[in-house]
Amino acid sequence: MPSYGLWVLGIIAGGVLVASAVSVVAYFVDKRAAVKGTRRVRERTLHLIALAGGWPGAMAGQRLFRHKTRDQPFRMIFWCTVAGHVAVVAAVVWLLFQIPSS
Repeated sequence: MPSYGLWVLGIIAGGVLVASAVSVVAYFVDKRAAVKGTRRVRERTLHLIALAGGWPGAMAGQRLFRHKTRDQPFRMIFWCTVAGHVAVVAAVVWLLFQIPSS
C-alpha cells in the first residue's frame, strides 16, 4: 500500500462517521415528522445519505427510533445502497493495494 493509502482510508472512515451522524439525525427528524403528521424527509434523501456512507447510522436510526423497519420496498433499496457503498470502498481499497509503494 502506498504511503498515502492510510490517509485515503482515514478520509473514508471520517466520511462514514460524518454521514452516519447525519443519517441518524435524518431518521430522527423523519420519525418525528411522521408522528406529528408534518412534512417528511424524502426516502430518496435517506437512501442517498446511506449510499454516501451513512448506512451504519441509518441502521442505528432505524432501530433507535423504530422507523422504516417494516417498509419492505424501502428496506430492499436500503440494502442495495449498503451493498453499493461497500463495493465502492472495497474497490478503492483493492486499487490502493495494486499501486506499488514508493
